[in-house]
Amino acid sequence: RNNKRLFGGQPQRGDVVVFRHPVTGRDYIKRLIGLPGDKVKIKDGKISINDQKVETVDAGIFVETYAPQGPFRNQPRCSNNPKKFGEDCEKFRIKSTLPDGRSFFNLDTFKGENIGNSIYNVPSGHYFFMGDNRDCSSDSRFLNNVGYVKQLNLVGKARIIFFSNDNRKDSFMKFWKWNKNL
Repeated sequence: RNNKRLFGGQPQRGDVVVFRHPVTGRDYIKRLIGLPGDKVKIKDGKISINDQKVETVDAGIFVETYAPQGPFRNQPRCSNNPKKFGEDCEKFRIKSTLPDGRSFFNLDTFKGENIGNSIYNVPSGHYFFMGDNRDCSSDSRFLNNVGYVKQLNLVGKARIIFFSNDNRKDSFMKFWKWNKNL
């Protein structure tokens, strides 16, 4: 399978990509952070790629409903510690800018305190992904789960994400809330 045509060339850092999970084989979606041969360093909540910082600035507060989420109905992690379902769940919204100037938004429950401290050397033919909800993402930081993703597992670039986290029945119809900022 030739994945290059799905990206109009090679996938780029900052793309949101659908890939086959290396363990389960299911479709998975995350943001591409590291290309083959890159060194991704995470220290004290800060990310650098090939010794160049990923710049971050505060971009306000993200608010969602504190309710069971996803297929496993997990409780979301919130910076404001709500006590009852239905209350507001707050997370810090961060604007991240990659060394090449591409920017995107991500969420951080603990302002960078919980994303790990490690160095990842991305092998040839593999990619390094991170979720945009950094404190609640199973991604390439977990080498015994997602780990480095083989190029053959790439499916294509995501164009739009439109499902809500909290699985409310009415959220699909609220098209004005769809995330078009990929």
